[in-house]
Amino acid sequence: MAVPVAAIAKTAAALLSNEKTRKAVGWVIAAILSPVILIVVLVCSLLSGTADHNNSAVDLTFYGGAITSQMPADYRNYIEDMRISFSDLDSAVSEITTMIESGSIDSTRMKAIFYSLFFGAENLRMNQNDYRGFADAFVRYEERTRTVTDGDGNETEETYTVAIPLSDLNAIYGNLESTLGRTITEENRVNVQRIYSYAKYGKAIPGADAGEYPGEMGDGTFQALMEEATKYIGFPYVWGGSSPKTSFDCSGYVCWVYSQSGVYYLPRTTATGIFNQCAVISREEAQPGDLVFFQGTYASAGAISHVGIYVGNGQMLHCGSPIGYVDLNTRYWRSHFYAYGRLK
Repeated sequence: MAVPVAAIAKTAAALLSNEKTRKAVGWVIAAILSPVILIVVLVCSLLSGTADHNNSAVDLTFYGGAITSQMPADYRNYIEDMRISFSDLDSAVSEITTMIESGSIDSTRMKAIFYSLFFGAENLRMNQNDYRGFADAFVRYEERTRTVTDGDGNETEETYTVAIPLSDLNAIYGNLESTLGRTITEENRVNVQRIYSYAKYGKAIPGADAGEYPGEMGDGTFQALMEEATKYIGFPYVWGGSSPKTSFDCSGYVCWVYSQSGVYYLPRTTATGIFNQCAVISREEAQPGDLVFFQGTYASAGAISHVGIYVGNGQMLHCGSPIGYVDLNTRYWRSHFYAYGRLK
């Protein structure tokens, strides 16, 4: 026989009107939910989503160390699988290294890309050829000839293969897309930069405490940056410009200001080249002296088409037409926003 809902509600209200009963019910609920809450908190502290790979997981994967028994089994397995994959990548790189005559493969960047693409994947394990194929995406191969002399003094020409490490991330990503048969998204690329910066340079880079932040280096360093940057307010935008004599374009302006102020030696490069030297940080982490990157402001070859200097309070100083301040909260800049970055 069905119990009327109104009767259930009335009984529940009567029970909960009693203070002792309310406390008892509260403790029962707490006892039931506590393990669930603890697990949720732990999982959230271990991995904060695809955009913010947890620093502890990166540390354990890149540098080893004991994995706590309190870590959920799935995440422990992810880290262990990734460590094995990193070892296989190292083996693949060592094979290629024998063919490199100059330069080297940035294995930390390779692992950061691998981590971003595969951490948490169900079928992570690859065969050895797959790891070699992944590593091959970071070089191009070239056939060369050389003269060899045998024991009798006879000279002959022989052909050999040289591996030339790639520094162009767009070329690397293009190779990987062909090798893996998948698209590497802009979100993947931003995650890679964040992971790479943390793994290579440590906690003071992507999520530094305020006392470690370059804007508080002391001795007027940030002041020197702004003094240099504001000298050129009103200068016109000149494509390819990189000095006061020629005026500036966006990347030329940033390179000049950071180098001349002594804050960071930044040789002339593109907006993408500047981005590749930055740790990606969140909007909330951004502080005066960081950089702001944009996409789609014109038909650029790479993902990044514009860069400016963040000066706080939602404002940017950049080389527009002319050099000056703009409000980042306007519709135009919000629609083209790509990422905040912090030079190391």
